[in-house]
Amino acid sequence: MASKGDKEKIREEIERLRREIEYHNYRYYVLDSPVISDAEYDRLFRRLQELEQAHPEFFDPNSPTQRVGAPPAEKFETVRHSVPMLSLSNAMSEQEFREFDERVRKGLGITGPVTYVAEPKLDGLGVELVYEHGELVVASTRGDGIFGENVTANVRTIRSIPLKLRRERGAPPIPARLEVRGEVIMPKSAFQKLNEQRAKAGEPLFANPRNAAAGSLRQLDPRVTASRPLDMFCYAPGDTTHLPFETHWDFLEGLKAWGFKTNPLNRRCKGAEAVIAYHAEMEKRRAQLDYDVDGVVAKVDRFDDQRRLGEVSRSPRWAIAFKFKAQQAVTRVIDIIPSVGRTGIITPVAQLEPVQVGGVTVSSASLHNMDEIERKDVRIGDYVIVERAGDVIPYIAGVVTERRTGKERKFRMPAKCPACGSPVVREEGEVFYRCVGLSCPAKLRESIRHFASKHALDIHGLGEKLVSQLVEKGLVHNVADLYRLEREQLAQLERMGEKSADNLLGQIEASKNTTLARLIYGLGIPHVGEHLAKVLAEHFGSIERLEKATEEELLAVPEVGPETAREIRAFFSVPDNRTVIRRLLQAGVKPRLERRPRAGRLAGKTFVITGTLSRPRDEVARDIEAAGGRVASSVSKNTDYVVVGVEPGSKLDRARELGIPTIDEEELERMLKG
Repeated sequence: MASKGDKEKIREEIERLRREIEYHNYRYYVLDSPVISDAEYDRLFRRLQELEQAHPEFFDPNSPTQRVGAPPAEKFETVRHSVPMLSLSNAMSEQEFREFDERVRKGLGITGPVTYVAEPKLDGLGVELVYEHGELVVASTRGDGIFGENVTANVRTIRSIPLKLRRERGAPPIPARLEVRGEVIMPKSAFQKLNEQRAKAGEPLFANPRNAAAGSLRQLDPRVTASRPLDMFCYAPGDTTHLPFETHWDFLEGLKAWGFKTNPLNRRCKGAEAVIAYHAEMEKRRAQLDYDVDGVVAKVDRFDDQRRLGEVSRSPRWAIAFKFKAQQAVTRVIDIIPSVGRTGIITPVAQLEPVQVGGVTVSSASLHNMDEIERKDVRIGDYVIVERAGDVIPYIAGVVTERRTGKERKFRMPAKCPACGSPVVREEGEVFYRCVGLSCPAKLRESIRHFASKHALDIHGLGEKLVSQLVEKGLVHNVADLYRLEREQLAQLERMGEKSADNLLGQIEASKNTTLARLIYGLGIPHVGEHLAKVLAEHFGSIERLEKATEEELLAVPEVGPETAREIRAFFSVPDNRTVIRRLLQAGVKPRLERRPRAGRLAGKTFVITGTLSRPRDEVARDIEAAGGRVASSVSKNTDYVVVGVEPGSKLDRARELGIPTIDEEELERMLKG
């Protein structure tokens, strides 16, 4: 047992680590100027986690380790804002902004220029943070302006938001109660990456960064929020009466000193013309910013002037949103071309007569999928309205049907991949079409990464950058080529010396000893996930028998429906796919059959999982299978239990229709432990 002195040393180390990690969070997430490597940060974080787990008596809810998310809530509580979060009136032109300035000067009884603070108008979700004695106690959404939703647990997971305010020398005194308002956003680069991940996982895509930010923040499970790349810019106080500042600009400077993130593009402007010049500058720069902006917000700088001007209806008289010009134009669809992405998904892309939209020439726009084309009824030859979503990505907002001549043609998805000629299939329950060719040049990188992934052939060291080099150098044309790589070829690649080359070749050699299920999963057959791969392996016993299976034989396999049977058959009907499999076996890949335990606590029981669990679904599935159970992808009369997580889908409804017992994750854990 640790002595009192030892305990004090441990407490001091924990406090030091917390301060140090929060400082590095501030440098990284607020200042965007890290001073240590990711590896060093991870080392500090792991050390703090170890100490806190070993000494729960030193628990602190504001510790950086507590940003990972609290348990799910059943619903959001309602919070009343002490000062209403008002909407802003809009100025749609320079003339309308000058009229606003004239009203401000008239209301203040002055003829000279008014000092404003001008800020980019962010397109996100308005949030209010309340601090008491320097600690975050409540966070709420804007809601209807009077009442909002309590999202404190979710907001605590956003790294750019301080849980405790910084008290550095020279910083302004922190009020006993501080209300700070701002915009929660998702950067455009992070939004694009998140949607790529969701597309790969077959999940619905977010329409734009604002929807993604709002949907991520308003999750009942904070752990989901914690996994999303959210950020927050702070721009306003709630109650101003007890602030140690006379101006809005000084308040923003105080926010920075206390550890909040403010927009570095904010500017103090003397007079209306300075604001108009700032607006023109921001409109030119908007496409280069990593967040969505749709205008500029101008606020009277002095707080006493703001209070004198007051508000009208639901908007203040002392602030206005000076909007940018509409990012929209009309042009004609010359053609619709199917484009093959890196995952094999075929996306129809509209080729347009070049048109200027918001200062940028647009000559193409994604139509996403066939459902979207049919919903909007876009045809080759149509005149369409083009917008720039998030000011960057062009998309077709609608069709100008009154300009149709009758010569327009409907687009049809090709039956064969335009990149390699392999069959094109549409997965059951999905909106996209996919190429099934293993050697398709358009999807080669992703095919190799999937083949080498943890639950497939598990080839360590074969990361994204290395795979890109192998493809670009022409060293790999399909997954079988991995087993022909030589030391000299690898050693010449960027950041790949002889030792690294030897390590990778060792990993590739070790991957030859694998299971049949892993090989089937690694081939990337449409609609065949890790679980179904195990079912197919057990049923057929060899890759050769699976390759020769007819649709009728596939339909005899539990959990294989007509669509999946057609996709498996289509995959093995491609000669190049069969050649790649032959070459894998000739290279020494020896897939062994690994049968699931016939005995165990869950032997003979079939489970279906719906909703988000506290740990990855495949990890839970492996635990069930290790205990002798089966995990199915859909609910049927043969299902024994449906495990229900956060935000369950239609499987829960189906379980209720069939009278299948439902259990939560906690009950499942009890069953696993016996």
